[in-house]
Amino acid sequence: MEIVALTAITAGLFLVVGICEPLAERLRLPFSVILAIVGILIGTGSALFLRLDFANELNFIAENLTNLPIRANSFLYIFLPTLLFQVTLGIDIRRILDDWVPILLLAVIAVVLSTLFIGGALYGLGITTLFVGLLVGSVVSTTDPSAVASIFRSLSAPKRLGRIIEGESLLNDAAAIALFGLFITFVMVGMPNPTISDALRQFPYLVAGGAAVGWVMARIGIWLMAMLNRFELAQVSVSVALPYLSYVITEQFVSASGVIAVVVCGLTLNFAGPGRIDPARWQKLTETWDILAHWAGALIFILAAILIPELMATATWTDAGYVAVVALAAFAARAVVLFLLLPALTLLRLSPRVETPYKAAILWGGLRGAVTLALALAVTENARVPDSTQRMVGILATGYTLFTLIVQGTTLRMVIGWLKLDRLSPIDTALSKQIVAVALQSVRERVSQATENYDLTREIARTEAKEFGERLDKAVEAAESEKGILDRDRITLGLIALAGHERDLVDRGFEAGLMSARLYEQARGLAARVMEATRTGGRSGYRAAYRKGLGFSTWFRLAVVLDNRTRISRPLANMTANRFEFLLSQRLVLKGLHDFIDTRIRRIHRRRVADLLHELVDRRIDTVEQALEGLKLQYPGYAEELERKFIRRISLRLERQEMDDLLEEGLIGPELHQTLAAQIDRLMAKERARPKLDLTLRRADLARQLPLFADLDDKTVKRLGRSMLTRYAGPGELIRRRTDTPRSVFFIASGAVEVKTPIQTYRLGRGDMFGQIAMLTGRKFRGDVSAIAPTTLLVLDETRFMKMLRSNGAVRSAILASAAERELPGESLERLKSLVGDG
Repeated sequence: MEIVALTAITAGLFLVVGICEPLAERLRLPFSVILAIVGILIGTGSALFLRLDFANELNFIAENLTNLPIRANSFLYIFLPTLLFQVTLGIDIRRILDDWVPILLLAVIAVVLSTLFIGGALYGLGITTLFVGLLVGSVVSTTDPSAVASIFRSLSAPKRLGRIIEGESLLNDAAAIALFGLFITFVMVGMPNPTISDALRQFPYLVAGGAAVGWVMARIGIWLMAMLNRFELAQVSVSVALPYLSYVITEQFVSASGVIAVVVCGLTLNFAGPGRIDPARWQKLTETWDILAHWAGALIFILAAILIPELMATATWTDAGYVAVVALAAFAARAVVLFLLLPALTLLRLSPRVETPYKAAILWGGLRGAVTLALALAVTENARVPDSTQRMVGILATGYTLFTLIVQGTTLRMVIGWLKLDRLSPIDTALSKQIVAVALQSVRERVSQATENYDLTREIARTEAKEFGERLDKAVEAAESEKGILDRDRITLGLIALAGHERDLVDRGFEAGLMSARLYEQARGLAARVMEATRTGGRSGYRAAYRKGLGFSTWFRLAVVLDNRTRISRPLANMTANRFEFLLSQRLVLKGLHDFIDTRIRRIHRRRVADLLHELVDRRIDTVEQALEGLKLQYPGYAEELERKFIRRISLRLERQEMDDLLEEGLIGPELHQTLAAQIDRLMAKERARPKLDLTLRRADLARQLPLFADLDDKTVKRLGRSMLTRYAGPGELIRRRTDTPRSVFFIASGAVEVKTPIQTYRLGRGDMFGQIAMLTGRKFRGDVSAIAPTTLLVLDETRFMKMLRSNGAVRSAILASAAERELPGESLERLKSLVGDG
């Protein structure tokens, strides 16, 4: 009968999970709170059922519910890897990496502070020993990531703030469980007495060992899934194995933190997987994990909650006072993080500014969940832990979890309303009206097309169209007449809509095979950053975000330094090729924004705002074109090859679409379609392969293109190219300050710079040089030099420049001409003529 009971219990639990979700929405309570309440009712009801003389035939089910064959290790090994792995797959990893400093600091410091505050309070009041108090602190420091995520979905909080708190919640669990594994050894009987120094030395190994195993397992999994790209279910199966293998190998063979291994494995797969796995299959994989995690999270909550009556069976009112101590200490630790640490990170510009109402919501929304209960069970079931410690940890952890779920969870929505965080800001209200108006306009166009296609009665269609048009006019009028919205806010609304459409265009380009997965993530990330910057900074934020997105990253600059100093050019070649493709894809996407402005935004915000948006898009396109032109001047053959491959991919995509249409129309059979599609896929894979970029002779080629060096022979130009260094500067980047001592001369190979002096401002373009007069006259730079476009510079030091000056008449003439234009003082001009004349 045991298998029958387990089958019936499992089926019943799935039914309960299915009912709890709509029930939670109807009661306006967090899903986890409903699950906990239902679990407690099931556990209590089963115990009561066995005592009653009623339907004794079903006693075997109640007995199995009361004495569940699922222990704490079952929670940790079966459910926990699934929950953590799905969270890591669901977050926006690239945006999380933008804020890794505050996330890591908050996660680690929050867990340590919570553990110390709770442990110190329990020890200081004489409730427990120090190590038992620290163990309790580590157990209750775990938060419920899904609850945290649901809080921010219910708030109109800034997206960046939501990402930081959600990322902190995820790493918080990993750090807390690692500390739990450390502190439980302090209270186990028969274990060598460890010291704090031993623990501190062991903790880095737990983290590093788990991270290493997780990274290796993820790389192996990505390699396998890339090989199985044609087999969707096989890829899902491999992904399901990854978190469990990572957890078991780390815990059993490496003796490190399995939780850290699962988190790192999921984050690595999230970061690198989309670049190796077909996008449609990646979406299917993440959807599968959403379902698995939903089941796992719900079941672990219910199963753990069923055991709550047993854990709290011996609780007294004194224990309730101890639970209050834990709650107060936990609130104090969280308050220190929110009201002291977060403002400090904001002052250091590592975290966005968080308003006090949001801090209060986060403080009250720190719900504990199934992970806390599972860790408490692990203590109560450990035979090497004294009974008194088992009881204390079980009651305190369970009692505090109940407090967060029953008290905080049920009042959270009320607190959010009291803090007025459930109301849209004026700009969000206007944005919602704009979205409705734009959506209705699109619907009207589609309905009109459908009416023609289905040849419906014209009079009926005309009547319905009139009514729909009136509704659309009202929506447009509401969007236009929104009170309290200034003109600059209307421009911001248009830019936000524009950034959203840019993201849609990136998605379509990727689905059409016009860009690689790597470029897709980069372009989509840029669109998201532009949208977020526009929400917070308006038009200036929009400009700053896209300029930063087109600038040169820190990794690119390091690759340049590596190439200049060691002549190791492969990293720079790869990054330059990436930049080529990214700029080409940006040009494709940006040119599609003009149509959206004319067909959608102009309808809502009228001509003035639409014209301004056209101007901003044109500026972005000009910036991209300038950067592309600079790269084409350096690598003309490579640019042509990329454009050829782009055209071939378009033709192959259209050919594949034609084959699919023929199959759908029944003009070709499935066997022929499969053969033709396989041929097209092979050709597409070949065209997706990027051509190799050779940087070997680029400096000599660049120098040869400069008019100053037109008269030099090839041998001299090559020698000169080897002597020069390459420097890249993005728009707005300061190249030289007026206070700098001149040590080099700069030649502009592509792009343009602006020189600002106290007297005048002038610009220099391709073929010009600067720094030569200051170096020859011994004066400081006359002005600040900044790039006004993506600029490539060739840099020549003083010794080599003086040698070239003596042998190159064109350079001497150019220096004297530029000195005359800039009206140098007579003494400096005479000195310059004498130096140049000495050549």
